[in-house]
Amino acid sequence: MYEGAVQDLIDELGRLPGIGPKSAQRVAFHILEADGEDMKRLADAITTVKEKVKFCAICFNVSEENTCRICQDSRRDPSLLCVVEESKDVMAIERTRSFRGKYHVLGGSINPIAGIGPDQLHIRELLSRLSDDTITEVIVATDPNLEGEATATYLYRMLGSIGIKLTRLASGLPVGGDLEYADDVTLGRAFEGRTVMS
Repeated sequence: MYEGAVQDLIDELGRLPGIGPKSAQRVAFHILEADGEDMKRLADAITTVKEKVKFCAICFNVSEENTCRICQDSRRDPSLLCVVEESKDVMAIERTRSFRGKYHVLGGSINPIAGIGPDQLHIRELLSRLSDDTITEVIVATDPNLEGEATATYLYRMLGSIGIKLTRLASGLPVGGDLEYADDVTLGRAFEGRTVMS
């Protein structure tokens, strides 16, 4: 335990996701030893992002405007809607340049242990977006983990009867991976999603 401001900084850093006590201490001492101007820029960037960045009124992606650039882009296919858990997932898909539709960010995944149920996610807003006939396919792109699977199953049960094509991203073995290191679910998915070699 350190005194005053140093311990306060360590405690606050330790509240960040993925930062344990030792990492928080290491970052705190880096901040203490770093150039004052560099740390002022960091503090300004944090303040600015909290003041300027909000969530898109349509898809809930991060944006500095009321509507994000993807929702504003008239060149994107409005009939395709990709449902993701977080804004970082949108960026991951955008990097592939494989999808030219629109997005809907749920704001997390169903996780009863953490107290997150369907009501804490943007599912009502998703249903509202699907109420007109514009969207013909919903691609569920939740993470391939327990929470992501629970969320995908919930969405499938909820949306299965509304007459819109529902698809799920394929999952399986990563390129460069070894079979012996694949978990049972991943290996099972790879078998289910196998394709014909031509």
